[in-house]
Amino acid sequence: MSGTTNPPKRLLEEHIELGNDAKKCQIEPVAGASVSGKGVFERDVGITHFLTPENPGFRGQIKQRYSDFMVNEIDVEGNVVYLKDRGFKKPQKPQSSTEELKFQQEEESRKRQGFQLDDDLKKQLEEVLGESDLEKIVDVFKHAQKMETEKSFEDKFVRTKVHQLLREAFNNELESVTTETNTFKIARSNRKTRVDKKTFIEQTKDANGVENWGYGPAKDFIHFTLYKENKDTMDAINIIAKYLRLPARAMRSSGTKDRRAVTCQRLSVSRIGLDRLNALNKTLKGMVLGGFKFEDRSLNLGDLKGNEFVVVIRDAKLHESTEKSLDQVLKDGCQSLAERGFVNYFGMQRFGTFSISTHVVGKELLLNNWQGAVELILSDQDSVLPTSKEARKIWSESKNPDATMQKMPRQCVAENAILKYLSTQEKEEDGQFSANAYYTSIMKIPRNLRTMYVHAYQSFVWNTIASRRIEMYGLNVVEGDLVISENDEKRATDPLEEDEFDEDVRTVQFVRARPITKEEIESKKFKIEDVVLPTPGFDIVYPPNPNLSDLYVEIMNKDGMDPFDMRRRVRDFSLAGSYRNVIQKPASLDYRIIHYSTPTQQLINTDLEILHNQRAKDNCQKYMKEKLDRFTLDKGGEHTAIVLKFQLGVSAYATMVLRELMKVESSRRGDMCDVKV
Repeated sequence: MSGTTNPPKRLLEEHIELGNDAKKCQIEPVAGASVSGKGVFERDVGITHFLTPENPGFRGQIKQRYSDFMVNEIDVEGNVVYLKDRGFKKPQKPQSSTEELKFQQEEESRKRQGFQLDDDLKKQLEEVLGESDLEKIVDVFKHAQKMETEKSFEDKFVRTKVHQLLREAFNNELESVTTETNTFKIARSNRKTRVDKKTFIEQTKDANGVENWGYGPAKDFIHFTLYKENKDTMDAINIIAKYLRLPARAMRSSGTKDRRAVTCQRLSVSRIGLDRLNALNKTLKGMVLGGFKFEDRSLNLGDLKGNEFVVVIRDAKLHESTEKSLDQVLKDGCQSLAERGFVNYFGMQRFGTFSISTHVVGKELLLNNWQGAVELILSDQDSVLPTSKEARKIWSESKNPDATMQKMPRQCVAENAILKYLSTQEKEEDGQFSANAYYTSIMKIPRNLRTMYVHAYQSFVWNTIASRRIEMYGLNVVEGDLVISENDEKRATDPLEEDEFDEDVRTVQFVRARPITKEEIESKKFKIEDVVLPTPGFDIVYPPNPNLSDLYVEIMNKDGMDPFDMRRRVRDFSLAGSYRNVIQKPASLDYRIIHYSTPTQQLINTDLEILHNQRAKDNCQKYMKEKLDRFTLDKGGEHTAIVLKFQLGVSAYATMVLRELMKVESSRRGDMCDVKV
C-alpha cells in the first residue's frame, strides 16, 4: 500500500459532458500517472471509468500472502469445485511370513520343473523361433537363466507377435527385449510383470466389489480436481505430466488460474491408470489431486461457467475525507456492484508488468514490423525483471545476441527465444539483421506467448471503446448496441488462450451477435448486462451505431490499422475477434470485516485445511473447529482486513471488481497491488 492518505485525484479537472441519462450514472475518469517509462497504468490501456465514483472506496493490499486470494472453478453444471478428498488409500497386500514365502517359492519351482507348453502355442513358437531357440527359452523359464535368440526378426509385426506369444505361453513371467540387431534377449522375471485384464480388475475391487477402488468401470478419460498453491496451471500440468511420463497435451483444463493464489479446478487426462495418478499425492509439493471420476470425453478450454473468489484485502483504511464508516462504505459498494455491476475491462494482467505494455508489442506485430517488435521485447526498460537489466543494456549497446543471451535470465522466455535464433544469423551491411531473421525469431517464441501480444492489442481497443461507450450512453441500452444472437447459448468470451496472471482465460468461441432494434429498445427487452462489444477482427460484426463503429476506425487509424482489415498472412496474427459483455455483475457477493494483529496472520482457510480438519472430526481425532469453514474467527487486533466472496462469469477479472469497490489504481504500481513484506 502506498503512503497516500487522500482519495485518488481525477485525471481531468473538468467533468466530461455526458448526456442526461449518462449523467445519472455519475461516471468520471479514474486517476493514473503517466507511463514515463515507469510502468503501465490503467489509463494507458483504456481503463478510465468507475460506474459509481460517488462511492468513496477505501485503501488496502491484496495478495499480501498467496493464500489471501482463493479461486474455485465453477463447472458447466454450476457446481463450485472444492477439494473434497485426497484420492483413495490403496489397500495393502497382506505380507507373508518367511516360512510362507519359502513354501511359495518351492511350490513355484516345482510347478516350473513340471511345466509343459500348450501344444498350440508350442507349435506357433516353433514356427517363428525354431526348435533350438524354443528349448533354450523353456530352460530359461525353468532355471532362471538368460539367453539370446539365434534368429533375428526384421519385420516389426513378427517381433510384436513373438512378444505376445511369449507372454501368453509363459504366464507373463518372461521378459523379452529386442536388440539393435533385431534378435531377442530373454530372461525370467522375479515377479509377474503383467496380469490379464480380468485378474487386474479383480485386484482393484473395493470392499463392496466395485472395480477401480470403488470408482467403477474404466473409461477413456479420468477427470480430477487439482488443488494448487502459488503455482501456475501450466506449470502444474507440466509437473504432473512429467511424473506420469506423458506429454503435457494428454492433460486438459477448462481454463488457467492465478499463480499467486490457492486454486481448485478440474483437469482431465487420458492413457493412464487411476492408481498411478492417485500415487502422485505422495510426491507432489504444493498440489493435491482428488475427486477422480471416469468420463467418456476430455475437458476442453471453456468447459466452465466461471469462478468463485475469496479475497482478503489487508490493512483496509478509509480515505481521510470519508465521513462514512468502513462498514457503510462496503455495504453501499457491494449493493452498487450487485445492482449496477462494473465495467468489464480486460484487467491489467493482460498488459504485462514491464514499462512497455504487451499491447504495444502487439501493435508492431500486427503492422508486420518484426524488427520493431524485437527491439521492444529486448529493450532496456525501467520497470522490468531486475536480473534482465544487464542483458538488455548489452543488447542496447551492441546488438550482440550471443553476449546478450549469456546474461539473459532463463525465465525471460520470449527474449531467449529471439536471441537464440538471431545468434545463428549474420548481420547485413547496415549492422542489422534481415527482416526475415527478425520475423523468424518472433516465430520462435512459444505460440501462446507470441499470440498474447496481439490479443493484448485487441484488449486495449476493447477497453478504450468500452470507456467511450459508457461516456456517451451510460448504462442505457441504445439502438445499434449488439447482443448475442438468441440461437447461440454461449456467452461472449475472451480470446486469449493463456495468460500468466488471468483469473480465467479461454479460447475464442465463435458466437454471433446482432444489433438491437428500436422496437426492442421500446419494449425494454434487453438490459445493459446483455450488451456486448467486439474486439477487432475479421469474423465479428461492429455496432451499426456510427458513434461506436467510427470509434474503432478512429482509434485504430492512429496506430496505422483498419478494423475492417484484420486478416494477416501470419496465421497467429490473423485475428477473428470475439464479443465481450460491457457490464458484468458479481453473484453471491458477500463481505466481512476481520481484525488481526500480525501482517502474516492467516485470515481464510484453504480447501486442504478444511478437508484435513473435517476428516479428523469425522474420525473422532483432534481438529481445529475454526478451520472447518472458509472464514476464520475474528481474534481482534489493531489491523483491519476485509474478506470478499463473490462469483464471476468466464473471462471476467476479479481485480476489476476490487477496483470498482475500492476506487484505486489496479496496476502493479497502484495502491491495490503494493504488496508489503
